[in-house]
Amino acid sequence: MTVIAAGHPTVAPVPFDPEVQIVLDAIAQNPQPALTRETLPREGADMMFPGNDAVIAGRAIEWEDRIIPGPAGAPDVEVTIFRPRASVDGLRDRSRPAYLNIHGGGQIVGHRSWETGRVVDIVAEHGVVAVNVEYRLAPEHPSPAGLEDCYAALLWLHAHAAELGVDPERIVVGGGSAGGCLAAGVALLARDRRGPVLAGQLLLCPMLDNTNSTVSSLQYDGIGTWQREANLLAWSCLLGDELAFSPEVSGYAAPTHAADVSNLAPAFIEVGEAEMFRDEDTQYALRIWATGGQAELHVWGGGAHGFDMYMPEAEISRAALAARASWLRRVWGAR
Repeated sequence: MTVIAAGHPTVAPVPFDPEVQIVLDAIAQNPQPALTRETLPREGADMMFPGNDAVIAGRAIEWEDRIIPGPAGAPDVEVTIFRPRASVDGLRDRSRPAYLNIHGGGQIVGHRSWETGRVVDIVAEHGVVAVNVEYRLAPEHPSPAGLEDCYAALLWLHAHAAELGVDPERIVVGGGSAGGCLAAGVALLARDRRGPVLAGQLLLCPMLDNTNSTVSSLQYDGIGTWQREANLLAWSCLLGDELAFSPEVSGYAAPTHAADVSNLAPAFIEVGEAEMFRDEDTQYALRIWATGGQAELHVWGGGAHGFDMYMPEAEISRAALAARASWLRRVWGAR
């Protein structure tokens, strides 16, 4: 197993935004045990956040859980579908845009219910149909199990577009952190397998580079909301100890290593200035631009990893959400 962290020089971190720092200080008052393979939470993960009805909170949105076919030879996949109620505009069969959400958690923890708030807000603001995916986690199910689950969900959404009232040409796949990694992988698979043509890929502080070798990956060793130690564990669980930090891995699993990033769906890449994924995300945008592709990049000053989730009332969070919504409106614009 390659040891990346040992002996690296101390690298001064970019300071956190003052509003972000206040929240980080509060989190530090209640430290949690470090994640290990033995302590990865499994039981009760779906009960850690409020239920769907509580999150919807009276908004004109309906939801349902479904079991859909998984990859060939693999288990079925659970999804939750959110959509505006018919009474909103009286058009049940209206062909709406769609958003396929993939949750974060390093691909080693998490549950789709953890991101119900983000998904419901997108449905409410943009009037779209959203599908929130439950995928298999590592290390029980190493790569590419989770990615194939997410790709299967895209195929199902596209094939059932008419039933769901979805415009199959206006599907955006997205997610934060590990979800951003999987969304980027789905976009690569869709291109290479000649699958559904995506309208866009929403990559929110995506986890793209398994080598953990950038400057920013060293700056946030022991500080921030998602730290180097957790990231090393995540890639080890996902790829196995021998390949965990090797550049010789599939670009679908670690999109930094994709040999070709041309002809991809337009990307929106958002990352905090003060987090370990800053450099790998910026470099991914640069590579897309070098092919003539589209990538709208936002690096938010002083933002920690997932700042919009941890500190939604901070000024940079409000600005980031507005920029994200603007891009979605442009991508989903009337056709």
